[in-house]
Amino acid sequence: MHQIVLIPGDGIGPEVAAATTRVLAAARAPVEWVIRHAGVAALESEGEVLPERTLEAIRERGIALKGPCTTPVGEGFSSVNVQLRKRLDLYAAVRPVRNLPSVRTRYEGVDLVVIRENTEGLYSGIENEVTKGVVTSLKVATEYASSRIARWAFRYARERGRKKVTLMHKANIMKLTDGMLIRCARAVRDKEGFTDVGYEEVIIDAGCMRLVQDPTQFDVLLLENLYGDVLSDLCAGFVGGLGVIPGANIGDDYAVFEAVHGSAPDIAGKDVANPLALLMSAVMMLNHIADARGDDSCRASASRIREAYNRALSDGQKTRDLGGTLGTDAFATAVIDRLAR
Repeated sequence: MHQIVLIPGDGIGPEVAAATTRVLAAARAPVEWVIRHAGVAALESEGEVLPERTLEAIRERGIALKGPCTTPVGEGFSSVNVQLRKRLDLYAAVRPVRNLPSVRTRYEGVDLVVIRENTEGLYSGIENEVTKGVVTSLKVATEYASSRIARWAFRYARERGRKKVTLMHKANIMKLTDGMLIRCARAVRDKEGFTDVGYEEVIIDAGCMRLVQDPTQFDVLLLENLYGDVLSDLCAGFVGGLGVIPGANIGDDYAVFEAVHGSAPDIAGKDVANPLALLMSAVMMLNHIADARGDDSCRASASRIREAYNRALSDGQKTRDLGGTLGTDAFATAVIDRLAR
């Protein structure tokens, strides 16, 4: 049995977390939950948005599943997600993007993965007001982090049978920072034995145009922090939005799996939120445990859950955001009903 830290989050977080844990229990996934809090829920109960006891729980167990946490725009406390990534050195953000059964979009056959460097770039948070009305923001890049994320992306592609890594950049303008990422990626591929994995470099504005023309031409996208943040949401739009996209933030020692959509306080408590994103993230988590700890029962549970939610969607059992009529709890029940089939 694997102890996993569960952070329910804010807004709709507790509802989608309850639905997800109910499905995992029905699938007999070998996990036990250790409840901790972050975000507004933690601020109200413990006086800070990311309590040390939450971090310590993740450090002790190694893995967490996190619902959405509220982040103020332009003011207030800093992002819980950013703090988690920095404090636990979760340097690789991973967003698989795939078409789902019965979720119709403008695109078909999409199956790509966005891998984003999570710790540097403009999100390093180094900003300074030079004088009133004049602010600078520093983009930070290091060879260490650039090589590390490139290595992670090539290894991920090889281990999962992916054919190509596409590095999107703006090195024609950002010659030192983005240029460094390119140089490090080339060196990692050529000198560390990843030449069996296809590789290309694409200027990001042209890459965005190619993506919306035909996202099926891409496989694994490798990006620095800001570009990866923007493109991961753009790619989610190819397959139905953030409500059907899982996410993970992974480091060498710890991993946090999360729903990447917002906390949606306007619909909290109304039993209308789609729990699929967090459920898909939990499937990613189970497969990660299977890879890291050699527990095939986790992989079996993950496979059963994935087949069950795919079958539910194929049968038209969808929440309102996907054109259906089901609420949060009813969708979880629909998935559970199909676990035994």
